[in-house]
Amino acid sequence: MVRLKPEAGGVWLRLAGRTVLRHAPDCLAISVAKGAAQVSMVRGNFRLSDAAVAAMPLCRAEVDGAGGVVLASADGSAQVALALAADASRLTLRALGGHDRMTIDFALAPGDVLWGGGEQMSHLVLNGRNFPIWTSEPGVGREPGTPLTDMASADGSFAGGDYWTTNYPEPTVLCSGGWALSLANSEYVELDARDDGILRIHVWSGEVAIDLFEGQPADLVRQLAARFGPRPPLPEWAQGGAVIGLKQGAASFDRLEALLAAGAAISGLWCEDWVGIRETSFGRRLFWDWQWNAERYPDLPARMAALKARGIRFLGYVNPYLAVDGPLYPEAAAKGCLARELESDEPYRVDFGEFHAGVVDFTNPAAADWFAEEVMAKRMLDFGLDGWMADFGEYLPTDLRLHDGDPMREHNRWPVRWAEVNARAVASRGRTGDVLWFMRAGHTGVQAHCPLLWAGDQSVDFSRHDGIGTVITAALSSGLLGNAFSHSDIGGYTSLFGNVRSEELILRWYELGAFSPVFRTHEGNRPDDNLQIDSTPALVAGVVRWSRVHTALAPYVRHLVAEARATGLPAQRALFLHYPGEREGLTIQDQYLYGADLLVAPVIEAGAVMRRVYLPEGAWRHLWSGRDLAPGWHDVPAPLGEPPVFYRHDSTFAALFEDLRR
Repeated sequence: MVRLKPEAGGVWLRLAGRTVLRHAPDCLAISVAKGAAQVSMVRGNFRLSDAAVAAMPLCRAEVDGAGGVVLASADGSAQVALALAADASRLTLRALGGHDRMTIDFALAPGDVLWGGGEQMSHLVLNGRNFPIWTSEPGVGREPGTPLTDMASADGSFAGGDYWTTNYPEPTVLCSGGWALSLANSEYVELDARDDGILRIHVWSGEVAIDLFEGQPADLVRQLAARFGPRPPLPEWAQGGAVIGLKQGAASFDRLEALLAAGAAISGLWCEDWVGIRETSFGRRLFWDWQWNAERYPDLPARMAALKARGIRFLGYVNPYLAVDGPLYPEAAAKGCLARELESDEPYRVDFGEFHAGVVDFTNPAAADWFAEEVMAKRMLDFGLDGWMADFGEYLPTDLRLHDGDPMREHNRWPVRWAEVNARAVASRGRTGDVLWFMRAGHTGVQAHCPLLWAGDQSVDFSRHDGIGTVITAALSSGLLGNAFSHSDIGGYTSLFGNVRSEELILRWYELGAFSPVFRTHEGNRPDDNLQIDSTPALVAGVVRWSRVHTALAPYVRHLVAEARATGLPAQRALFLHYPGEREGLTIQDQYLYGADLLVAPVIEAGAVMRRVYLPEGAWRHLWSGRDLAPGWHDVPAPLGEPPVFYRHDSTFAALFEDLRR
């Protein structure tokens, strides 16, 4: 039972049968300060600092008239009121003396393992590290001191990133000790687990609301999912077969036909360049004006209709910004739909790297309505699109003026507002559950709107912090927080400084994509410099084979979709969700349970033909050989074409899994 009780000079909070928060004169777990934030942004890469002045220690406590507790400094200049909701579901802390920074230390027991923090790319386990919660570009390389990362940051843009930079941060933490907490705040937060025995939460606000949960990991995931309501359904047509990403204009259709003739199972053609392209030094980007570019895609309405008659959907691309040299920008400006400069009514222009764009101001209901109806519903859905990449959402600057709200608070909310606009447009045409749209950005609340995450812009390599393996960590971490479905750009996206795809990388990414809810390829930012899925006979044969495996798994994926909507459990699961008592599984982030009946250990190291795999309790059968293996660690052969995959031989889907071998 959750309890908040005062004690001599302080207060304590009981959760999951233990004291997780104790503030007393000899243990000052709560403090406040006044801050002065400094925020720097370069093309979606942020650095934040704070000149905070700490208040006097909160060394006194008294019970208020409503049953809460007020902590105060000796001279009364600093005070914090704590209250527990009547149903014990939320703890609120409020600074009463004008302070706008708060730090709270939660106590950990020896051996406690922490997870969460949103969609993390580098580390599933939070222990030993600090995680700033601020949505941003994730970075290129994401490992300072390595050539790729350092070259990306050499221009002063911080574009190299670090282990904690992510499109989708969230101030939610789960503990192996049987509890979880999730902040309702959207302000900047740090989840600091660097010191043994402490989870320090630092918030740039004088008011903090923390939702509290108790239970085993799977129970905590169910409760967190229920916090946002039922998961949006994943369209059935996308659950089997490949969504092929091509951006070569009209020639994309000829390449699609060649793949179909080779035997590929294809459910969608994704042409992000349906709006036209803009070549920059970064690579082949898009023209940010969200309507059909007839010069690049002649006769597109007829072509889309013909594909759909054959069971193949057409998908496009959109983001919440408007290029200043496109026709929609002046229309949005005239309607007052754009965020403005601080000192004038001129639209604020964001530098996206060799072009500028306006920010559609979603705090303005009229602007959100205009974008959802006039842009997305009419120019995309009514035009014939069946899905899109809903890109970006991380770039909201803090030095602009919004219709309503403080940009420092709105920055992390922006991906959620963007998700709401997408969901509203789709619902306006009665097509929720039929249109496939996917996002990379997020924060608390995006779960209620977005049907599918993708893991962002990985480098086209096997690197530890930015390569193929990070998409596994992304799926597992985001799945703990109520995001049921995740996938990635097969082949990776970012190719810079001579870093290009290898045939091996694409073949291994096929294997991973086949055991993901959606199998979607991408040409990347520099398609002409990189191998594509139709560049070699081996790559064509690979996409044929693995798209068919994905199709064969569709009945199982439908089961996972139904299970996610009923229970909140994600499709790709950390081992501890089903085996919480196995210590080994608490920290594994490079393999996953695909539902309860499949275990997948993708090959994520270049040149590897063997993989070390942990099998939890139960009877597991190797998918490709049919050999049964006992629980524990095994060195498993993993030649190209046979990633380590195991299934429970007593599964109701055992016959389906056995058919994959053939």
